[in-house]
Amino acid sequence: MNWISAQHKFKQFLRLERSLSQNSIDAYLTDVDKLRQFSELYIHKDPENIETSHIRDFLVWINELGLAAYTQARILSGIKAFYQFMMLEEAIQSNPAYLIEAPRLGRKLPDTLHLTEIDQLLAAIDLSTPEGTRNKAMLEILYGCGLRVTELVELKLSNLFLEIGFIKVTGKGNKERLVPIGNEAVKYLNIYIQEVRVHANIKKGKEDYVFLNRFGSSLSRIMVFNIIKDLAKKAGINKSISPHTFRHSFATHLIEGGADLRAVQEMLGHESITTTEIYTHLDRDYLQSVIKSFHPRS
Repeated sequence: MNWISAQHKFKQFLRLERSLSQNSIDAYLTDVDKLRQFSELYIHKDPENIETSHIRDFLVWINELGLAAYTQARILSGIKAFYQFMMLEEAIQSNPAYLIEAPRLGRKLPDTLHLTEIDQLLAAIDLSTPEGTRNKAMLEILYGCGLRVTELVELKLSNLFLEIGFIKVTGKGNKERLVPIGNEAVKYLNIYIQEVRVHANIKKGKEDYVFLNRFGSSLSRIMVFNIIKDLAKKAGINKSISPHTFRHSFATHLIEGGADLRAVQEMLGHESITTTEIYTHLDRDYLQSVIKSFHPRS
């Protein structure tokens, strides 16, 4: 089996048998393609002839390219999944990546926005335009519900239960969850739906999508990134901000306010509580102030 054939079959496996999203499929294929490039440059092996020593050499190669430890670990995870698939296909007898350990990861703390910075960004939106009204609703939901950008752009009208204060979200692995939505987000979402979206010339097949572009189609992830980037520049905020920054800020502000970690895990759609626990390490000044204010020995 050559690389092209193996990658094509792997793609079909991820789509049909594992039911992964297109973004996840693309990520796996990109990881495997890096190994293919390495093989074609240096060792000239088909995928079933790759050995453990070759994968170790490959990891040295990507490390020398300057890739971060987190990125290296993710690539190795994709390659392990690829060779597990190759074993299912009975193309190989053993997984050459099985015993290889990922590089040690330092805990990278996500960037967050202070509440004043959130207010600055929201204040920079021009509410006199249809796009501004839409963007206001989008950012209120990103910050008020902690959604991933893909969850935002794929949000459906049929999954809004605003009268009881919840929205239904389809997250990673097509897993659905109910997320509470606050009053401000409900307010601006209703304004957008009732005063702007109602006048849109909606493309066929896009009738159920909440957020639309000016052509009546659903928004792309890149468009949301660009909207936020432009707003940050307009608001004079020099941090590197993305849609995920709002998700990080949502979680951090909840936990700083005393929210239960399990509840935040459920709202974020995290499989493991350890993923959510990173938000408890964010603000050292805040933690120090808690000790000074409330600990009897301080």
